[in-house]
Amino acid sequence: MRCKQEKRSVLRLHFSRMRNGLLGLSLALSVCVPMAGFAQAPARPQSPAVQPVEPVRSVEVNADHTITFRYRDPAAAKVEVAIDVLGPALAMQKDDAGVWSVTTPSMQPEIYAYHFSVDGVTRLDATNPRMAPNLVGSSNLIEVPGEAPQMWDPANVPHGVVHRHTYNTTVVVGRENNQSEYYVYTPPGYDAKAKKSYPVLYLLHGWSDDASGWTAVGQAHLILDNLLAQGKIKPMVVVMPLGYGDMAFVHDHGVWNQPETVEHNVSLFAKALLAEVLPQVESAYNVSRKREDRAIAGLSMGGLESLEIGLTNPDKFAWVGGFSSAVHSLDSLQAIKGLDPKTANLKTLWIACGVDDQLITPNRNFIDFLKSRNMPVTQIETPGRHTWSVWRDNLIHFTPLLFADR
Repeated sequence: MRCKQEKRSVLRLHFSRMRNGLLGLSLALSVCVPMAGFAQAPARPQSPAVQPVEPVRSVEVNADHTITFRYRDPAAAKVEVAIDVLGPALAMQKDDAGVWSVTTPSMQPEIYAYHFSVDGVTRLDATNPRMAPNLVGSSNLIEVPGEAPQMWDPANVPHGVVHRHTYNTTVVVGRENNQSEYYVYTPPGYDAKAKKSYPVLYLLHGWSDDASGWTAVGQAHLILDNLLAQGKIKPMVVVMPLGYGDMAFVHDHGVWNQPETVEHNVSLFAKALLAEVLPQVESAYNVSRKREDRAIAGLSMGGLESLEIGLTNPDKFAWVGGFSSAVHSLDSLQAIKGLDPKTANLKTLWIACGVDDQLITPNRNFIDFLKSRNMPVTQIETPGRHTWSVWRDNLIHFTPLLFADR
């Protein structure tokens, strides 16, 4: 009996092992071999390799002082590049790769502003980080270097410091939280405790610029550094305020056809300058409070402001300059109608404009009026349009005249 039971146990173990082996084989076959009646999935075709797009060098200054501009847009029908000193935009030609290009004539050493126009829409150069800040429309900047460093180039000379100030204004309309601003340049070696205080130039920007215009684009601080290093100017403090009395004035170019709006902006700015900025500067900096040590000058809108403020406040300013001054739409003659040249007693009245500027005729007419009033005036006309290349040159030649008898 015991023998039969042992045989049955051995048989059960044998069949159990066979069953487990078949099951394991079945599982293995189900993993490794496709089941009957199911086709194997076809291999996916490989996607063609994406060809990298060669980067386009958007702007290139060539050895012959020409500039080549490029813009990639295969779908565009028309692409142009506008360069501030050239007037009409230059038409660009498209190649087989969809890259538009054009090369300028040989250009003088200078910093130029430009932008592209693509099917009539203004486009900035996204590959060029050098920008000209502007409240209406920004542009890119490119420099054509000279054989030697220019007056606006950084040089191995002592450098002054540019300070930015914000303040609470009760005059300027439209500033967020009533915060206005101004910049101050102090010359190298500025001594806040010097016995002899520094003369001061109030330098005004143009319409659509902000308070940083003279440094960010005009390179005024570098020009002053270089002029000082060459012994061409007296050490001076330069104040560059925000030039608007009402910020609404900058929203629409059509305001220049509205004399009352122009006068409103100028009068408010004059009040902000004389009642807010000037006292703060004289409290914070070691600057002279004598009229003989104060100058005021500006470009375009700032030229208009400097002429009106300077000529109607001869007790505060003895040196007055206007660069391409916007005297075309404001009846500025009324503002100085009663001006007595002897009472004004200006050290310098310096009015400059580029001969290709649309403001050349209004400036000539204004100078003729001043001469009819026997006002001594220095008339300067240079090549150029309504551009920073003219205004940088104006600053280079105007500042050496200041404070000469100190």
